[in-house]
Amino acid sequence: MGLKTIWKDYKVLIVMGIGLGLVHWGWFHIKSSPLFQVKTDKLSDILGLKDISKQTLRQQHPFRFKTAQK
Repeated sequence: MGLKTIWKDYKVLIVMGIGLGLVHWGWFHIKSSPLFQVKTDKLSDILGLKDISKQTLRQQHPFRFKTAQK
């Protein structure tokens, strides 16, 4: 079984696998790039959104925010 036979039999899988790998690799690099990271901490502090979001999370998921009882 030579390379020609492997390419002929599995051409679609090889091309799709390489394409999928490149897409994921590119997406990872885009997500980790500082150019595309949104800095919302200062804006949410100014608008007071941090407290509002914590309150709504507590209402929706109270089990996540249980405090340790002594």
